[in-house]
Amino acid sequence: MKGSEVIAQYLVQQKVPYVFGICGHGNVGMLDALYDVRDKVNLVSPRHEQCAGHMADAYFRVRHQPVATLTSTGPGSANMVMSLATALSDSSAFLAITSNVPTSQMNRAPFQELYKHNQADFPSVLRPVVKRSFQPSRVDMLPLALRQAFDTMVSGRPGPVNLDVPYNLYQEEADVEVPPPSQVMGAQRPAASAEDLGKVVELLKAARQPVFFIGHGVTLSEAGPALTALSRRLGLPVITSPNGMGCVPADDVQTLGFIGRNGAYPANQAGRHADLIITVGTRFDDRSSSSWQPGYSWNFPKTRLVHVDIDPQELGRNYPPTVGIVADCKVFCEQLLAAIDEASLFDAGTYAGWREQVAGWHAEWERFVRPNFSAITTPIRPEYVVDTLQKVLPDDVILSLDSGVHHNWFMQFWKPRRPQSMLNSWGYSSMGFGVCGVLGAQLAAPDRPCVAVVGDGGFTMTPYVVCTAVEYELPCVWIVWNNFAWGAIRDIQHGMFGGREHGTAFYKGKQGPGGERYNPDFAAWARACGADGMTVTRSEDLGDAVAAALRNRRPCVIDVHIDGDVRPPSTGTWQLPPTPFKEPAFGKPWVA
Repeated sequence: MKGSEVIAQYLVQQKVPYVFGICGHGNVGMLDALYDVRDKVNLVSPRHEQCAGHMADAYFRVRHQPVATLTSTGPGSANMVMSLATALSDSSAFLAITSNVPTSQMNRAPFQELYKHNQADFPSVLRPVVKRSFQPSRVDMLPLALRQAFDTMVSGRPGPVNLDVPYNLYQEEADVEVPPPSQVMGAQRPAASAEDLGKVVELLKAARQPVFFIGHGVTLSEAGPALTALSRRLGLPVITSPNGMGCVPADDVQTLGFIGRNGAYPANQAGRHADLIITVGTRFDDRSSSSWQPGYSWNFPKTRLVHVDIDPQELGRNYPPTVGIVADCKVFCEQLLAAIDEASLFDAGTYAGWREQVAGWHAEWERFVRPNFSAITTPIRPEYVVDTLQKVLPDDVILSLDSGVHHNWFMQFWKPRRPQSMLNSWGYSSMGFGVCGVLGAQLAAPDRPCVAVVGDGGFTMTPYVVCTAVEYELPCVWIVWNNFAWGAIRDIQHGMFGGREHGTAFYKGKQGPGGERYNPDFAAWARACGADGMTVTRSEDLGDAVAAALRNRRPCVIDVHIDGDVRPPSTGTWQLPPTPFKEPAFGKPWVA
């Protein structure tokens, strides 16, 4: 078999439905093999390699099934660094097939070889942003590399894997067979020990104000139903990271939302007043812990901590746990639910006083924020946009969010109704993920509406996505949050540097405040690509525009003019050392 045939047949065997990739002289041999399996493996070619990676990342987040990307030697593969870093940071898996110079030319400085430290050294570029990189140098090395690559992607904490192929291997032949199938996502589910479960039950017995904090691990293990049953059985509130949103019912009064600077007030209040935190499948980064400032989001070590994660490296990274458990989130939730039922120590009244306190914080927060959700203004208030989309978009919508100030608003107020339906670049905060990822989401769920909410800056970085949507007839909708600025960074300048705005807004001619604001006509750009395009400047027109875009089932860009001077109300804090951190706009820290 040719090396390319081995790869193509293994993709078929693993039921990989898509390869997202861009042609180059280094991968034409692989493209030829994909031609022979085109009825089973679809090749989708976006206009940029970074987009291919974001599409594969988003596809996995929706389906929990890895697909592959294909890039050529040199710049094409180098463009994958951003999307691989994004996927690794958020525990998302895909196989990045990169091409390299032929083995006969290695270390001779042929076209597009990196050779300063080692021959054909491109895997060293990707090593920090993948779980593992394989570089077979002979066709007979491909079967083992392929099987190990697929196993590595989905075992333990998922993540992207690189297969770097010297391009002569695509055409060279060897007497080999397609390797045995690799495991699929969820085949390995480690469990908690009986001893550790007993410790958790004892901590729950002693606690008066416990809370769950859940993240992407719950989403990846599809533990939402088990976690929901567990929280309801105990009557406990649940704090969610952005990648854990949708795993528990968003309209439940015990679902508190996100925590940290731009989290919801009830979440921060519960976090800093709790006496026990059961953390399942998430970590305590600076944004979800108010930069680890005591009393703003958490009060460790005075608050006791049960930390459950499939990755042992995350246990105790920032807060030493009272009990640390390496386990699959779904298995742990089911085990703990069974242990609680067996103990017969908890009933509806066990934490009733704590639930009343949480309900009071909900009411305070609603009184503070709700009036602005119905405000009719031009330009449009951010709260109005979130609220309108919540009303107009159907329950099964998949929301693909890019990095930017708009993401802060959605972290704080969006209520996803299903798991795997709110896609975020959380760990790496990559601009372009939301813009490009919606294409992969639409391929993963062709019958569901897929909507990207993206900033004007992020969309301008990656506007070619509209071409791809038109080419492949993908009815994606992009809602451009147009505030004529890199709004999140402009807000930092206003909040931490006395409003000394510089390099963070878009002007035509005279730069800086007082100049003429500038952005391209995004709706006209969409129409030039063959898609639908609309511009919305009035609050009352937004709902109808979004409803029409969904009804038409065509690629569409909606340019929405947003009031960039309205900022998300902080309820925690965030520090950019050594700049002093700010106090919350609503609520106060509380140190146990």
